Amino acid sequence: MSKTNSLFDQIQSLYATFEEEHAKNAGGNKAAGSRARKALGEIKKLVTAYRKASVAGE
Repeated sequence: MSKTNSLFDQIQSLYATFEEEHAKNAGGNKAAGSRARKALGEIKKLVTAYRKASVAGE
């Protein structure tokens, strides 16, 4: 599996987590908001790595 495919899978998984936690937060669960923000922070890191890998052709 290429590096970009691996990163893509990780980003998808974290986005699914973000969606779940966002829905919980919208329902009034304040702790879920923190988990949603954490998932977004991880996505941000992976997006940077994905950009580098895609330019390098990995």
